[in-house]
Amino acid sequence: MGRAGTGTRGAAVAVAVAGLLLLLLLLAGAPPAAAGDGKKSDVRLVSEQFSQSPQKLSFYSWYGSARLFHFRVPPDTVLLRWLLQVSRGGGPACTDVEITVYFRYGAPPVINPLDTSFPANTSVQPSFLIKMLQSNASVNISHPAPGDWFVAAHLPPSSQKIEVKGFVPTCAYIFQPDMLVLRAVEVFILEPDVPLPQTLLSHPSYLKIFIPENTRELRLELQGCATNGSLGCPVRLTVGSATLPRNFQKVLTCVSPSWACHLLLPSPPWDRWLQVTARSLAGPHVSVAFRAVAALTACRPWTLNSQHLLPSGTNQSCNASAGLLPPSPGSRGLGRSSRLGSGPFCLMSYPVLREDMDVVSVRFRPVDRVSMLVQSAVPSVLRLHLNTGMDSGGSLTVSLQANQTAVTNNTLVVVCVNAASPFLSFNTSLNCTTAFFQGYPLSLSASSRQADLVIPYPETDNWYLSLQLVCPESPEECEQTSVLVETALYLVPCLNDCGPYGQCLLLRRHSYLYAGCSCKAAPLASHWPTGWRGWSCTDNSTAQTVAQQRVATLLLTLSNLMFLAPIAISVHRLLLVEASVYAYTMFFSTFYHACDQPGEAVLCILSYDTLQYCDFLGSGVSIWVTILCMARLKAALKHVLFLLGTLVFAMSLQLDRRGAWNMMGPCLFAFVVMVTMWVYRCGHRRQCYPTSWQRWGFFLLPGISMAAVAVAIYTSMMTSDNYYYTHSIWHMLLAGSAAFLLPPREEHTEPWACSQKLTCRYQICKSHREELYAVT
Repeated sequence: MGRAGTGTRGAAVAVAVAGLLLLLLLLAGAPPAAAGDGKKSDVRLVSEQFSQSPQKLSFYSWYGSARLFHFRVPPDTVLLRWLLQVSRGGGPACTDVEITVYFRYGAPPVINPLDTSFPANTSVQPSFLIKMLQSNASVNISHPAPGDWFVAAHLPPSSQKIEVKGFVPTCAYIFQPDMLVLRAVEVFILEPDVPLPQTLLSHPSYLKIFIPENTRELRLELQGCATNGSLGCPVRLTVGSATLPRNFQKVLTCVSPSWACHLLLPSPPWDRWLQVTARSLAGPHVSVAFRAVAALTACRPWTLNSQHLLPSGTNQSCNASAGLLPPSPGSRGLGRSSRLGSGPFCLMSYPVLREDMDVVSVRFRPVDRVSMLVQSAVPSVLRLHLNTGMDSGGSLTVSLQANQTAVTNNTLVVVCVNAASPFLSFNTSLNCTTAFFQGYPLSLSASSRQADLVIPYPETDNWYLSLQLVCPESPEECEQTSVLVETALYLVPCLNDCGPYGQCLLLRRHSYLYAGCSCKAAPLASHWPTGWRGWSCTDNSTAQTVAQQRVATLLLTLSNLMFLAPIAISVHRLLLVEASVYAYTMFFSTFYHACDQPGEAVLCILSYDTLQYCDFLGSGVSIWVTILCMARLKAALKHVLFLLGTLVFAMSLQLDRRGAWNMMGPCLFAFVVMVTMWVYRCGHRRQCYPTSWQRWGFFLLPGISMAAVAVAIYTSMMTSDNYYYTHSIWHMLLAGSAAFLLPPREEHTEPWACSQKLTCRYQICKSHREELYAVT
């Protein structure tokens, strides 16, 4: 099996490399058969391969069921290819299942296979995914964004049927993604306002331009286009990098030389290189020459430090813009006529303090203040540093609240939350769209003074919170108005710590940490898969009411009172060890099921794991002592086997608590001992044992029937929906079968003989030593 898997993987990698070389040749514009034509492409492009260790896939029940892979795409990558490999193990009984694979740039993918609801004010984008069976598949991405890329995979949602380990085939589905990249080593640097001559033949030209911080606008233009010396501009520009699940690459196609060929990009991503690919639309042997020109429009922000901030008081004037304006240009025209350097003021920047509190737990707040002043002249901007590479595994929560007296019916505070660069064009649009990112819009008004936003798994980048005061009906009213907005900005592992019905768990893939909610109703540690669900355990569409929870708890706990019958019978027949085992089982089964409940009807006297272990141990030992008691062994041998069996059960349950054969193995051994003793007695007495037909008809056959029905229910009839009453029936049948199958008392033993051995009176004891007299 191992050699076959290795050969399959090697063949798949060989196919991937061959396909990568073919793509390289096609990208270079050469036919595959022309090996000589690909020499130039080998100089301009290099291939690299990245792989990670495979992981075993699981059926989906919560986010921890998905297997996560983390890759880093190098800069200047022009082609990315994912090679997805799936192998199956477990024998011929295992069939092919559908595997869902997700891809996302910058953060783990936000998935929802169970179609549950998200918490209020949560913004979720559709995931990019593919579905595949047990076969190899590939996904190609041209001009991918450099940085973190994540791949997640899982099997279909888990079945509602509760399967007992050992009675169903164990199938293993192994998933491994490989990342193959083509990286350009010949990239031209496009400097601002400096024409860059380019000539295109059959190969594309790779350019890049660095976008500094505080860039307001980027303009790309092609000048002097000529095709083989004549006017014409059959050129296609691809600007930006591809990201998933959303792709905001810009494509500019230039054909006619009569009009200017340019592209205008507002708020391009700051402080990074921007990729530009120029490709000829003419024939393979047609030369296209042009000059690429990039122009940047920059502005210098007015950064507010502690000395510019207003004093925190209760009687602050709403018309406080003069206290925040720079002294040189004055209070008029902050965003119109004032200029520093090469551009006007485009924003008011508030310094932000990042406070790391725990793993994937960060607090952001403006320095020296909680609130920030919002005006109509220019946006007020906060920058949130979420670019450490370890911040994308939580949830970004944004909570804003406006001053009650500042917001009137005619004013509106518009808010945009963007990654890579802030949204600055509030005067022309309110859609929060920058050059390569669709932001998240919020608003504060007189009717809604509070706004909240939750972004699960935010991308690794600098995030910007932009606010500006807008007066749709009367813009002049906003000129002398400002609004104080209080901010609460946090990065948390789980929203509200998954609430009262969930548990926030920290997950790890190598050195990368991310968090997910495991709902109390999920089958992570319990048999209950119905109840509270969802990303933050807030979906109550399948949740039980409190009355239903109490009924289920009472059924599962009170059904254990059936063990009072075998306890009483054991004491009546002087089977004290058996009675002690049944009492132990009844006690721990009752409190285990009182603790193993979703919702509010929960009572845990010990830790959940301890109660579960004791319950499983008691159930197995109860069956063990019942069967050995039926064998009617000698007392010494019987008690030795009782002790050895208990030790074996304790060891096997520690090894695998869910394994059916860990419990059935010792029980089958006890059954063999019982049958052997019965056959021996049959041969010794020359008649069937037990000899009484009443014993067979009224005790053994009903007990065996109840045990057989209990085993059938336990192994094949329990589902997620009927668990609370089928398992209660299992309790009653197990206890009832023990009561019927216990052997009768010995002929020389009186009923309740154990009570006769307990003396409740004084006895005068005679000491023979006192009758000895010393003779002197």
